[in-house]
Amino acid sequence: MNKKLGIVVLTVVLLLGTLAVNFENIAYSVMGMFEEKVSFEVVGDQAIMTGTIDSSTINSVESLIKNHPEVKTIVMKNVPGSMDDESNLIASRLVRKAGLNTHVPADGMIASGGTDFFCAGVVRTIEVGAEIGVHSWAGDGVTNANTLSKDHPEHQKYLDYYNEMNIPQDFYWFTIQAAPAESIHNMTRAELVKYALVSE
Repeated sequence: MNKKLGIVVLTVVLLLGTLAVNFENIAYSVMGMFEEKVSFEVVGDQAIMTGTIDSSTINSVESLIKNHPEVKTIVMKNVPGSMDDESNLIASRLVRKAGLNTHVPADGMIASGGTDFFCAGVVRTIEVGAEIGVHSWAGDGVTNANTLSKDHPEHQKYLDYYNEMNIPQDFYWFTIQAAPAESIHNMTRAELVKYALVSE
């Protein structure tokens, strides 16, 4: 057996074993990897948002605000996360500056950076049945933000963002403790109310 084939076989075996033990987390990761980038479909005074947030999302949000002043609410149908946290925070601040609301329908799903984006809504509503996922972040040599000391400077950009969005800082600490970066925690209704994600 050559090395490449051996690696492929070993990878398949490891994946199958992991899937048997942790199917939900693997499915979440695969979903994010193959998700389309963010797009908006304007329907009346709503913009239906789907896709993974990346650097192009800034231009997409700017275009939405400029070309569709009738839009009052971004309906987040399926936004599983972000590939670029910096761009996500910029795009989210544009949403707040424009005075837009955010909404997740009963069959909607947002997670990770998608949940951060949702926080930008002036009025934030979530229907019963929607899935709102959070977890710790990782990147730039950090495998789990929860392992960093509370005074580590990497936390500050997120704390500043939540302050601007009138979300309690406790929410940030909750997210990085709720699940590791490779997993996900779906928030309960009580948690959504406790951390002020829903404004009504």
